[in-house]
Amino acid sequence: MHDVIGINFETGNRVYFFSINGLNLKKGDKLVVETERGLQFCTAVTDIMQIPDTKIVTPLRPILRIATKEDVRKAQENKKICSEAIEKARKISSDLKLDMKFIDCSYTLDRNQLVFNFLADERVDFRELAKKLAGQYKTRIELRQVGVRDKAKEIGGIGPCGRILCCSSFLNDFNSVSINMAKNQNLSLNPTKINGICGRLLCCLNYEDDTYTELKKDFPSIGTKMKVDGVEGKVVSLNVLNNKITIEKPDKTQVEVEYSKNESNK
Repeated sequence: MHDVIGINFETGNRVYFFSINGLNLKKGDKLVVETERGLQFCTAVTDIMQIPDTKIVTPLRPILRIATKEDVRKAQENKKICSEAIEKARKISSDLKLDMKFIDCSYTLDRNQLVFNFLADERVDFRELAKKLAGQYKTRIELRQVGVRDKAKEIGGIGPCGRILCCSSFLNDFNSVSINMAKNQNLSLNPTKINGICGRLLCCLNYEDDTYTELKKDFPSIGTKMKVDGVEGKVVSLNVLNNKITIEKPDKTQVEVEYSKNESNK
């Protein structure tokens, strides 16, 4: 078991788990951690938790320290700088005629790196923009082109289910989601029903796809001709969760009937 605490950064809602490093921490504490980008300011969003070794993603990074007054002051200054920097980036990109939509900007606590996330329909040559920004801020500039799913992950929100978006709360990677998953679950292919707030197919279509595929093994294929409970015709739809199928009779009327895998075709 490992003692960990959940934290998040200023520019996102996703929770990351860090080793408590022997510190006495609690939810709400302002902390300093070291990431691949450098020192970063963050907030504890959970109390100390114990997680089994099997569920730990290694290497588990440690909390460096509880933030000092100086850390808090610097983090507040960095936030103001980022607010101004994103406006400058928008102006410079406009002057350079670059089609970029900036989402957010973040500064490492040690000011060694200034990161901008942006959306663009096509690949963007931002070398001149990076050069101009580096000249103004005298630090390393990183410009990250992200997709609409990444934007939803960074910004967060509430999904149609009424819960916090999966991508911004617990999903570490985006798994492939296809329209066939919606078809497999017999869902309406109306984009307003099967797309998330990012405009892409709902990530949760992935969660139950294997279950539907397994259940369908005991059901007849669409188009199969059969007789069930005295109703004879062609199978036109399946309701695997309720163990029912819909049969279209020769006169084109449709009847929903109970079905079991032991049902014999006639």
